Amino acid sequence: MFGSRICDRLNDLAIRGYRTIHANKGSFGEGIVRFWGVTFPRCFRREWKLFLVSFLAFAVPFFGMFFAAKYQMDWVQAILGPSGMESMEGMYGKNADTMDHLRGKYGSDFMMFAHYINNNVGIDFKLYAGGLLYGIGTLFFLVFNGLHIGAAAGYANEVCDPEKFWGFVSGHSSFELLGMIVVGMAGLKIGFALLAPGQLSRGQALGKAARDSLPLLIGGALMTGLAAVVEGFWSAEKVAAVTKYWVGIFFWVVHVAYFLFVGRGYRGA
Repeated sequence: MFGSRICDRLNDLAIRGYRTIHANKGSFGEGIVRFWGVTFPRCFRREWKLFLVSFLAFAVPFFGMFFAAKYQMDWVQAILGPSGMESMEGMYGKNADTMDHLRGKYGSDFMMFAHYINNNVGIDFKLYAGGLLYGIGTLFFLVFNGLHIGAAAGYANEVCDPEKFWGFVSGHSSFELLGMIVVGMAGLKIGFALLAPGQLSRGQALGKAARDSLPLLIGGALMTGLAAVVEGFWSAEKVAAVTKYWVGIFFWVVHVAYFLFVGRGYRGA
């Protein structure tokens, strides 16, 4: 009665629905593969508008402070303060040894990793919880981190030894910065749901946004966790700077390709 096109479409939907309802949930390992291979990258692409807001909230102050170091160093010094500038020169100064400085401060690669993961988890928590303030808290911490990281990068580039700085940060930068932006997306999803709940109550909108934002929160937090691994066990190693640059470029290319292409065309349950 309705033609083969509509019937085939309905049959296909019925079969997919049956498979979804009765599907074997699979092992824990299969769930991890599905999350990284389908759920997370698809959620990221679906929320591209949140990515744009989160990215701009971080990138604009970052590049503003980075270039301010060349033309208006007073702004950078105000952001870092005396202790921040002393720390940057201790790690990346022209006569400094980054590895020796870190080993003297933390004692071992594992303790460096522990410090960095504690720091990264703290940032993730603030970004996500800040969404409960109608997104204002998330935007504040994105802007704050953009200002502070941009000031540190600009100061190191102009006053310290740029090769030491970029050699140290290049390997983990893609994990840390993109992970932070993705967690920011999750926080903004919470905030926008509270601002515009639509036909739902704010409580219902908050619950739905919390569920929908979980892939972004989990994926972004795991990325910043991986950043701590790279930072603790690779970034400070005494390896040629050009090697570290290529490793950093490789990770950036992998991340861009991952978010753009992984999970496309998947039609599973």
